[in-house]
Amino acid sequence: MASLNSIRTALNQVMDPDLHKSILELGMARDIRIEDGVVYFTLALTTMACPMRNQMQQDARERLLALEGVRDVQIAVREMTAQEKQLIFGAPQAGSAEASNYIKHVIAVASGKGGVGKSSVSVLLATNLRRHGYSVGVLDADITGPSIPKMLLSEFQHPRTNELGILPVETASGIKLMSINLLLEDPNQAVIWRGPLIAGAIKQFWGDVVWGELDYLIVDVPPGTSDASLTVMQSLPLNAVVLVTSPQSLSGMVVRKAASMAAQLNIPIAGIIENMSYAQCKCGERLEVFGPSHAAELAHDLDTQLLGQLPIDASIAALGDSGALETYRSEAFEALVSQLLASVL
Repeated sequence: MASLNSIRTALNQVMDPDLHKSILELGMARDIRIEDGVVYFTLALTTMACPMRNQMQQDARERLLALEGVRDVQIAVREMTAQEKQLIFGAPQAGSAEASNYIKHVIAVASGKGGVGKSSVSVLLATNLRRHGYSVGVLDADITGPSIPKMLLSEFQHPRTNELGILPVETASGIKLMSINLLLEDPNQAVIWRGPLIAGAIKQFWGDVVWGELDYLIVDVPPGTSDASLTVMQSLPLNAVVLVTSPQSLSGMVVRKAASMAAQLNIPIAGIIENMSYAQCKCGERLEVFGPSHAAELAHDLDTQLLGQLPIDASIAALGDSGALETYRSEAFEALVSQLLASVL
């Protein structure tokens, strides 16, 4: 008959594919017991959205069922507490960049898909917060398609370093900025990396960059809900996520996926911004270039607020192309940021 020792030996062979250690060594296998041929244990995950969750459960189940006398396996799954995660990953070391940073609010800007102006909205959100007198940084987490530096810098700059880590570049108005494009010899060079390298870069932009004291760090989240986006949502201490959509129902469908991802990771949704909502005719009429808006319906379905609807404005593209987007002013966006500050953040 299977004993607790044989059960532990079996579980010690079940590996976490990301951390390359067994679930027993990592303390992920808890409350192990056997009753009447049924093995019970709790699998404590670093995040409930762990993509390897099913694989680890299946591996554990197969190894335990191979033991003599085991007829069934019951696995309860929960997320680790902050203290438990710290035991695995450790606290930031004194004298490191992360230990020296004090960031009050980390806000992700996500869409689930490309082409809706998410990066432009990230920049405009940062610049308007800066105009409110807040200290602001922008973390460009879109490693394979970085566009933030082009919008905010008129001249290409490389970050400097000090004894703590990498110093972010500062824009004309004092917004701190970090992007993979700032680290390349040629900003036109393609970043052809697989998932683990991309995830590592995103983590470095959080842990190895000397952000200092910030009121807000805006994180431009890559499109989709795979490795890169998961790394942002899982590894950074996000306070909220702002979702960007456009009038097409297709965009709304994909944004629902991003909202679902945020919900699974217990990250509050601060609200929805509908970009390219309309074009303002000189005659005063609003032209719905991309069809009627679905933003109010989307916000209702996701139980969040519609922060605002932004018009199509050619000057955004012109200022972005010249690295001067932080000079752009819009009553619609100023009202949007005021609503965000007043109601959520």
